[in-house]
Amino acid sequence: MRPLMYVVAALTVMGLAFWAYQENYRTQQEIRGVRTLHAQIGDAHERLRMLRAEWAYLNRPDRLIDLAELNFDRLGLLPLAPEAFGDIATIIYPLPDILPISDPIDVRSVAPGGGEDPL
Repeated sequence: MRPLMYVVAALTVMGLAFWAYQENYRTQQEIRGVRTLHAQIGDAHERLRMLRAEWAYLNRPDRLIDLAELNFDRLGLLPLAPEAFGDIATIIYPLPDILPISDPIDVRSVAPGGGEDPL
């Protein structure tokens, strides 16, 4: 009986060693994948910083003023002034469409005695 237990124990240890070996390689592969994702995220952040810097550079007020002056005839742009803005009270909002009543409901109430309410 004892030799059978030794064989079973040895097979169990070899099976667990094989499983641990497989898990180790899977873990290393996932770690490489995570590192690749971190590198891609870093590249995306770097590109985003560059795009934001370019956007800020292109939207400098002095540059936009110069462009507006150069293209004044073609675009017809005017400088902003406080008079150019309107008052919110002057805005006319459209009224909602009133839909026709297609299925009327009788809302008259019935008096407690069975007769109709005089109202």
